[in-house]
Amino acid sequence: MGNIPNDLTFEKLPSYQDVIKDLAKKKRQKHLLMGNGFSMSYDSKIFSYNALYNFIEELKDPTLTKLFSIINTKNFELVMQQLDNFIEIADAFDVDENLTEKLKKANATLRNSLIDAISSLHPEHVFEVSEEKSKSCFAYLNEYLENEGKVFTTNYDLLLYWILMRNESKIAIDGFGRELLNPEEIKHGNEPEFSDELFWGKHKDIQSVFYIHGTLPIFDTGVEIEKEVYTNQHFLLENIKERLNNKEYPIFVTAGNGDEKLKHIMHNRYLIFCYEALSKIEGSLVTFGFNFGEYDNHIISAINKAANNGLMNKDGKKLYSVYIGVYSESDLEHIKKIEDKFLCKVNVYNARTANIWEH
Repeated sequence: MGNIPNDLTFEKLPSYQDVIKDLAKKKRQKHLLMGNGFSMSYDSKIFSYNALYNFIEELKDPTLTKLFSIINTKNFELVMQQLDNFIEIADAFDVDENLTEKLKKANATLRNSLIDAISSLHPEHVFEVSEEKSKSCFAYLNEYLENEGKVFTTNYDLLLYWILMRNESKIAIDGFGRELLNPEEIKHGNEPEFSDELFWGKHKDIQSVFYIHGTLPIFDTGVEIEKEVYTNQHFLLENIKERLNNKEYPIFVTAGNGDEKLKHIMHNRYLIFCYEALSKIEGSLVTFGFNFGEYDNHIISAINKAANNGLMNKDGKKLYSVYIGVYSESDLEHIKKIEDKFLCKVNVYNARTANIWEH
Protein backbone atom coordinates (compact mmCIF):
# COMPACT_ATOMS: atom_id res chain seq x y z
CA MET A 1 0.00 0.00 0.00
CA GLY A 2 1.30 3.44 -0.98
CA ASN A 3 1.88 6.48 1.20
CA ILE A 4 -0.40 8.79 -0.81
CA PRO A 5 -4.07 8.58 0.34
CA ASN A 6 -6.45 7.70 -2.52
CA ASP A 7 -8.79 10.52 -1.59
CA LEU A 8 -6.06 13.19 -1.50
CA THR A 9 -6.93 16.11 -3.80
CA PHE A 10 -4.76 18.83 -5.28
CA GLU A 11 -6.34 21.50 -3.04
CA LYS A 12 -5.31 19.57 0.08
CA LEU A 13 -1.65 19.16 -0.89
CA PRO A 14 1.03 20.57 1.41
CA SER A 15 3.00 23.55 0.14
CA TYR A 16 6.66 23.59 -0.84
CA GLN A 17 7.37 25.52 2.36
CA ASP A 18 5.72 22.72 4.36
CA VAL A 19 8.09 20.23 2.74
CA ILE A 20 11.18 22.26 3.66
CA LYS A 21 9.97 22.64 7.26
CA ASP A 22 9.25 18.90 7.50
CA LEU A 23 12.73 17.98 6.25
CA ALA A 24 14.35 20.47 8.65
CA LYS A 25 12.39 18.97 11.53
CA LYS A 26 13.61 15.49 10.56
CA LYS A 27 17.16 16.84 10.13
CA ARG A 28 17.15 15.07 6.78
CA GLN A 29 19.75 15.75 4.08
CA LYS A 30 17.89 17.03 1.03
CA HIS A 31 18.68 17.08 -2.68
CA LEU A 32 16.88 18.59 -5.69
CA LEU A 33 15.92 17.10 -9.06
CA MET A 34 14.54 19.46 -11.71
CA GLY A 35 12.87 18.68 -15.02
CA ASN A 36 11.51 20.75 -17.90
CA GLY A 37 8.95 22.35 -15.58
CA PHE A 38 11.78 24.39 -14.04
CA SER A 39 12.53 26.11 -17.33
CA MET A 40 8.86 26.35 -18.31
CA SER A 41 8.10 28.09 -15.01
CA TYR A 42 10.47 30.83 -16.22
CA ASP A 43 8.99 31.08 -19.73
CA SER A 44 6.72 28.38 -21.16
CA LYS A 45 6.72 30.04 -24.60
CA ILE A 46 10.43 29.37 -24.97
CA PHE A 47 10.95 26.08 -23.20
CA SER A 48 7.92 23.96 -24.11
CA TYR A 49 7.95 21.13 -26.62
CA ASN A 50 5.46 23.10 -28.75
CA ALA A 51 7.91 26.00 -29.04
CA LEU A 52 10.61 23.63 -30.27
CA TYR A 53 8.20 21.97 -32.68
CA ASN A 54 7.14 25.33 -34.13
CA PHE A 55 10.79 26.14 -34.75
CA ILE A 56 11.33 22.82 -36.57
CA GLU A 57 8.17 23.42 -38.61
CA GLU A 58 9.49 26.78 -39.77
CA LEU A 59 12.63 25.07 -41.08
CA LYS A 60 10.35 23.37 -43.63
CA ASP A 61 12.47 20.21 -43.64
CA PRO A 62 10.28 17.71 -45.58
CA THR A 63 11.62 14.65 -43.73
CA LEU A 64 10.97 16.11 -40.28
CA THR A 65 7.58 17.53 -41.26
CA LYS A 66 6.51 14.12 -42.57
CA LEU A 67 7.70 12.37 -39.41
CA PHE A 68 5.74 14.59 -37.04
CA SER A 69 2.69 14.31 -39.29
CA ILE A 70 2.76 10.50 -39.46
CA ILE A 71 3.27 9.99 -35.72
CA ASN A 72 0.86 12.87 -35.02
CA THR A 73 2.63 14.43 -32.05
CA LYS A 74 4.72 17.44 -31.04
CA ASN A 75 6.69 15.38 -28.54
CA PHE A 76 10.30 15.02 -29.69
CA GLU A 77 10.95 12.11 -27.37
CA LEU A 78 8.02 10.13 -28.77
CA VAL A 79 9.11 10.70 -32.38
CA MET A 80 12.65 9.63 -31.58
CA GLN A 81 11.38 6.57 -29.73
CA GLN A 82 9.28 5.57 -32.76
CA LEU A 83 12.28 6.06 -35.04
CA ASP A 84 14.46 3.92 -32.78
CA ASN A 85 11.77 1.22 -32.90
CA PHE A 86 11.53 1.40 -36.71
CA ILE A 87 15.31 1.08 -37.02
CA GLU A 88 15.42 -1.98 -34.72
CA ILE A 89 12.60 -3.65 -36.67
CA ALA A 90 14.27 -2.86 -39.99
CA ASP A 91 17.57 -4.37 -38.78
CA ALA A 92 15.83 -7.46 -37.35
CA PHE A 93 13.99 -8.27 -40.59
CA ASP A 94 16.82 -7.40 -42.98
CA VAL A 95 14.75 -4.64 -44.56
CA ASP A 96 16.25 -2.86 -47.56
CA GLU A 97 19.47 -1.12 -46.46
CA ASN A 98 18.50 2.10 -48.21
CA LEU A 99 15.35 2.36 -46.07
CA THR A 100 17.32 1.65 -42.88
CA GLU A 101 19.85 4.33 -43.79
CA LYS A 102 17.04 6.82 -44.48
CA LEU A 103 15.58 6.12 -41.04
CA LYS A 104 18.96 6.53 -39.36
CA LYS A 105 19.57 9.77 -41.25
CA ALA A 106 16.15 11.08 -40.23
CA ASN A 107 16.91 10.19 -36.61
CA ALA A 108 20.22 12.07 -36.71
CA THR A 109 18.57 15.04 -38.46
CA LEU A 110 15.94 15.28 -35.74
CA ARG A 111 18.49 15.15 -32.91
CA ASN A 112 20.65 17.81 -34.52
CA SER A 113 17.64 19.99 -35.33
CA LEU A 114 16.51 19.76 -31.71
CA ILE A 115 19.87 21.12 -30.57
CA ASP A 116 19.74 23.88 -33.20
CA ALA A 117 16.19 24.74 -32.12
CA ILE A 118 17.06 25.05 -28.44
CA SER A 119 20.06 27.26 -29.14
CA SER A 120 18.02 29.49 -31.49
CA LEU A 121 15.04 29.87 -29.14
CA HIS A 122 17.18 30.42 -26.08
CA PRO A 123 17.50 33.89 -24.52
CA GLU A 124 20.68 35.42 -25.91
CA HIS A 125 22.52 36.03 -22.64
CA VAL A 126 22.34 35.82 -18.87
CA PHE A 127 21.24 39.41 -18.37
CA GLU A 128 17.94 38.76 -20.16
CA VAL A 129 16.92 37.12 -16.88
CA SER A 130 16.03 40.02 -14.58
CA GLU A 131 18.06 40.64 -11.42
CA GLU A 132 14.99 39.96 -9.25
CA LYS A 133 14.21 36.63 -10.91
CA SER A 134 17.87 35.62 -10.83
CA LYS A 135 18.21 36.29 -7.10
CA SER A 136 14.90 34.59 -6.35
CA CYS A 137 15.89 31.44 -8.22
CA PHE A 138 19.32 31.40 -6.61
CA ALA A 139 17.75 31.57 -3.13
CA TYR A 140 15.64 28.53 -4.09
CA LEU A 141 18.68 26.56 -5.29
CA ASN A 142 20.83 27.66 -2.39
CA GLU A 143 18.42 26.01 0.06
CA TYR A 144 20.02 22.75 -1.11
CA LEU A 145 23.56 23.79 -2.01
CA GLU A 146 24.36 25.61 1.23
CA ASN A 147 23.24 22.55 3.19
CA GLU A 148 25.60 20.22 1.29
CA GLY A 149 22.81 18.95 -0.93
CA LYS A 150 23.14 18.09 -4.60
CA VAL A 151 21.23 19.66 -7.49
CA PHE A 152 20.34 17.45 -10.47
CA THR A 153 18.67 18.51 -13.71
CA THR A 154 17.62 16.76 -16.90
CA ASN A 155 17.31 20.09 -18.73
CA TYR A 156 19.57 20.99 -21.64
CA ASP A 157 19.21 24.77 -21.48
CA LEU A 158 21.42 27.39 -19.85
CA LEU A 159 19.05 28.69 -17.19
CA LEU A 160 20.53 26.81 -14.24
CA TYR A 161 24.09 27.52 -15.40
CA TRP A 162 23.29 31.23 -15.82
CA ILE A 163 21.66 31.62 -12.40
CA LEU A 164 24.56 29.99 -10.58
CA MET A 165 27.16 31.95 -12.54
CA ARG A 166 25.44 35.33 -12.21
CA ASN A 167 25.12 34.94 -8.45
CA GLU A 168 28.78 33.91 -8.22
CA SER A 169 28.06 30.80 -6.19
CA LYS A 170 31.20 29.30 -4.66
CA ILE A 171 29.45 26.10 -3.59
CA ALA A 172 27.73 25.25 -6.89
CA ILE A 173 30.47 23.04 -8.33
CA ASP A 174 29.93 21.37 -11.71
CA GLY A 175 33.26 19.51 -11.70
CA PHE A 176 34.98 21.66 -14.36
CA GLY A 177 38.25 23.54 -13.93
CA ARG A 178 41.28 24.86 -15.79
CA GLU A 179 44.25 22.56 -16.29
CA LEU A 180 47.64 23.53 -14.86
CA LEU A 181 49.97 23.81 -17.86
CA ASN A 182 53.37 24.12 -16.19
CA PRO A 183 53.57 21.86 -13.10
CA GLU A 184 57.33 21.32 -13.48
CA GLU A 185 58.11 25.04 -13.80
CA ILE A 186 56.15 25.78 -10.61
CA LYS A 187 58.57 23.57 -8.71
CA HIS A 188 61.30 26.03 -9.70
CA GLY A 189 59.37 29.07 -8.50
CA ASN A 190 57.60 30.06 -11.73
CA GLU A 191 54.06 31.48 -11.76
CA PRO A 192 51.34 28.90 -12.56
CA GLU A 193 49.81 28.97 -16.03
CA PHE A 194 46.33 27.60 -16.68
CA SER A 195 44.47 26.51 -19.80
CA ASP A 196 41.84 28.77 -21.37
CA GLU A 197 39.51 25.77 -21.60
CA LEU A 198 37.52 24.30 -18.73
CA PHE A 199 37.87 20.52 -18.45
CA TRP A 200 35.74 18.17 -16.40
CA GLY A 201 37.20 15.93 -13.70
CA LYS A 202 39.39 18.31 -11.74
CA HIS A 203 36.72 18.99 -9.10
CA LYS A 204 34.41 16.01 -9.55
CA ASP A 205 35.04 14.78 -6.00
CA ILE A 206 33.23 17.85 -4.63
CA GLN A 207 30.74 18.22 -7.49
CA SER A 208 27.31 19.45 -6.39
CA VAL A 209 25.57 20.29 -9.70
CA PHE A 210 24.81 17.51 -12.18
CA TYR A 211 23.42 17.70 -15.73
CA ILE A 212 22.11 14.15 -16.04
CA HIS A 213 21.14 14.50 -19.72
CA GLY A 214 23.95 16.86 -20.64
CA THR A 215 23.58 20.55 -21.45
CA LEU A 216 24.34 23.05 -24.21
CA PRO A 217 27.79 24.22 -23.02
CA ILE A 218 29.29 20.76 -22.39
CA PHE A 219 31.10 19.04 -25.28
CA ASP A 220 32.89 15.71 -25.58
CA THR A 221 36.02 16.29 -27.68
CA GLY A 222 36.81 12.58 -27.77
CA VAL A 223 39.67 13.11 -25.34
CA GLU A 224 38.31 15.58 -22.79
CA ILE A 225 34.91 16.69 -21.52
CA GLU A 226 35.05 20.44 -22.13
CA LYS A 227 32.77 23.29 -21.09
CA GLU A 228 32.30 26.22 -23.43
CA VAL A 229 32.90 29.58 -21.74
CA TYR A 230 32.33 33.27 -22.29
CA THR A 231 34.99 35.19 -24.16
CA ASN A 232 35.62 38.93 -24.39
CA GLN A 233 34.32 38.81 -27.95
CA HIS A 234 31.17 36.68 -27.61
CA PHE A 235 28.37 35.68 -25.26
CA LEU A 236 28.34 32.02 -24.28
CA LEU A 237 25.46 31.13 -26.59
CA GLU A 238 27.29 32.68 -29.56
CA ASN A 239 30.29 30.44 -28.85
CA ILE A 240 28.01 27.41 -28.64
CA LYS A 241 26.33 28.32 -31.94
CA GLU A 242 29.76 28.61 -33.55
CA ARG A 243 30.50 25.04 -32.49
CA LEU A 244 27.11 23.91 -33.79
CA ASN A 245 27.87 25.54 -37.14
CA ASN A 246 31.10 23.53 -37.20
CA LYS A 247 28.98 20.39 -36.72
CA GLU A 248 30.16 19.95 -33.13
CA TYR A 249 27.32 18.92 -30.86
CA PRO A 250 26.97 19.12 -27.08
CA ILE A 251 26.60 16.15 -24.78
CA PHE A 252 22.87 15.90 -25.12
CA VAL A 253 20.59 12.94 -24.33
CA THR A 254 17.64 13.10 -26.72
CA ALA A 255 16.86 9.40 -27.21
CA GLY A 256 13.22 8.32 -26.91
CA ASN A 257 12.39 5.94 -24.07
CA GLY A 258 14.08 5.38 -20.74
CA ASP A 259 16.15 2.45 -22.00
CA GLU A 260 17.47 4.47 -24.94
CA LYS A 261 18.29 7.40 -22.67
CA LEU A 262 20.16 5.13 -20.28
CA LYS A 263 22.04 3.56 -23.19
CA HIS A 264 23.12 7.04 -24.29
CA ILE A 265 24.15 7.93 -20.74
CA MET A 266 26.26 4.77 -20.42
CA HIS A 267 28.32 5.76 -23.48
CA ASN A 268 29.67 8.94 -21.91
CA ARG A 269 31.81 9.13 -18.76
CA TYR A 270 30.47 12.53 -17.68
CA LEU A 271 26.84 11.37 -17.95
CA ILE A 272 27.66 8.10 -16.18
CA PHE A 273 29.18 10.04 -13.29
CA CYS A 274 26.10 12.28 -12.98
CA TYR A 275 23.68 9.35 -13.18
CA GLU A 276 25.61 7.36 -10.58
CA ALA A 277 25.71 10.40 -8.29
CA LEU A 278 21.90 10.41 -8.33
CA SER A 279 21.98 6.68 -7.56
CA LYS A 280 24.03 7.33 -4.41
CA ILE A 281 22.16 10.18 -2.70
CA GLU A 282 21.06 9.80 0.92
CA GLY A 283 18.24 11.44 2.87
CA SER A 284 15.39 12.88 0.79
CA LEU A 285 14.95 14.02 -2.80
CA VAL A 286 12.70 16.95 -3.71
CA THR A 287 11.59 17.20 -7.34
CA PHE A 288 10.28 20.17 -9.28
CA GLY A 289 8.94 20.18 -12.83
CA PHE A 290 9.59 16.48 -13.25
CA ASN A 291 6.53 14.38 -14.03
CA PHE A 292 8.08 10.88 -14.09
CA GLY A 293 6.50 10.08 -17.44
CA GLU A 294 6.81 6.86 -19.39
CA TYR A 295 10.20 7.96 -20.78
CA ASP A 296 11.69 8.54 -17.31
CA ASN A 297 12.03 4.99 -15.98
CA HIS A 298 15.82 5.33 -15.95
CA ILE A 299 15.48 8.15 -13.40
CA ILE A 300 13.17 6.05 -11.23
CA SER A 301 15.75 3.24 -11.44
CA ALA A 302 18.46 5.60 -10.15
CA ILE A 303 16.20 6.69 -7.28
CA ASN A 304 15.44 3.08 -6.41
CA LYS A 305 19.14 2.24 -6.41
CA ALA A 306 19.68 5.07 -3.91
CA ALA A 307 16.81 3.70 -1.81
CA ASN A 308 18.49 0.28 -1.77
CA ASN A 309 21.87 1.64 -0.67
CA GLY A 310 20.99 1.04 2.98
CA LEU A 311 21.44 -2.67 2.38
CA MET A 312 25.06 -2.13 1.31
CA ASN A 313 26.14 0.80 3.49
CA LYS A 314 27.46 -0.18 6.92
CA ASP A 315 25.77 2.84 8.48
CA GLY A 316 22.46 1.98 6.78
CA LYS A 317 22.23 5.40 5.14
CA LYS A 318 20.06 5.55 2.05
CA LEU A 319 17.43 7.59 0.23
CA TYR A 320 14.40 7.45 2.50
CA SER A 321 11.86 9.52 0.61
CA VAL A 322 11.03 11.57 -2.46
CA TYR A 323 8.83 14.68 -2.45
CA ILE A 324 7.29 15.13 -5.90
CA GLY A 325 5.96 18.52 -6.93
CA VAL A 326 2.73 18.39 -8.96
CA TYR A 327 0.99 21.20 -10.82
CA SER A 328 -2.54 19.85 -11.23
CA GLU A 329 -5.09 17.24 -10.24
CA SER A 330 -4.12 15.12 -13.25
CA ASP A 331 -0.44 15.29 -12.24
CA LEU A 332 -1.40 14.10 -8.77
CA GLU A 333 -3.44 11.19 -10.15
CA HIS A 334 -0.52 10.18 -12.34
CA ILE A 335 1.85 10.01 -9.34
CA LYS A 336 -0.72 7.95 -7.43
CA LYS A 337 -0.75 5.43 -10.30
CA ILE A 338 3.03 5.06 -10.46
CA GLU A 339 3.78 5.30 -6.73
CA ASP A 340 4.41 1.56 -6.52
CA LYS A 341 7.37 1.90 -8.91
CA PHE A 342 9.37 3.63 -6.17
CA LEU A 343 11.20 1.73 -3.44
CA CYS A 344 11.27 4.73 -1.11
CA LYS A 345 8.43 6.64 0.52
CA VAL A 346 6.62 8.92 -1.96
CA ASN A 347 5.19 12.29 -0.88
CA VAL A 348 3.55 14.95 -3.03
CA TYR A 349 3.30 18.72 -2.71
CA ASN A 350 1.82 21.66 -4.60
CA ALA A 351 4.59 22.77 -7.00
CA ARG A 352 2.80 26.06 -7.67
CA THR A 353 3.75 27.20 -4.16
CA ALA A 354 7.51 26.93 -4.79
CA ASN A 355 7.56 30.41 -6.39
CA ILE A 356 11.03 29.83 -7.78
CA TRP A 357 11.20 33.03 -9.79
CA GLU A 358 9.37 35.15 -7.20
CA HIS A 359 10.93 33.95 -3.96
